[in-house]
Amino acid sequence: MVDSPRPDLSRPWQLLAFGFGSGLAPRAPGTAGTLAAVPCYLMLAQLPVPLYLAVLVASFALGLWVCGRTAQELGVHDHGGIVWDEFVGFWLTMLAAPPGWGWIVVGFLLFRLFDILKPFPINYFDRHIKGGLGIMLDDALAGSFAWLGLQLLVLALQAQS
Repeated sequence: MVDSPRPDLSRPWQLLAFGFGSGLAPRAPGTAGTLAAVPCYLMLAQLPVPLYLAVLVASFALGLWVCGRTAQELGVHDHGGIVWDEFVGFWLTMLAAPPGWGWIVVGFLLFRLFDILKPFPINYFDRHIKGGLGIMLDDALAGSFAWLGLQLLVLALQAQS
């Protein structure tokens, strides 16, 4: 984030876009943002799945505006410190996940893997869609891939027992 404009965390939308400050980590802000999403996930995990899903959809919709406005104000599309998309991507990964820290670690690793590698079609959307939708969509897709991987792992382990 060297030479990147600094956010004004007194603006609520920038505070949220920067993951309550976690996106200001000097190295690997996306990983820091995903780590910061874990305590929120622990609260969300207590919700029934339909309510969890409603919060997830609302968080994505909020992210469209929050991330888009922040990027516009900073003059940088998908500023490295904007990590609200990592929050939502991780929460998507963990939708209906089994309880336990082991599954949180697996979900975290899967999400970071897909978010960093950006296999097709994630890389396509990352390059071609701008604004809040572009910021949010690639992480939602990475979260979807990670969710599928996590659910397949759960099924495989259940089949063995």
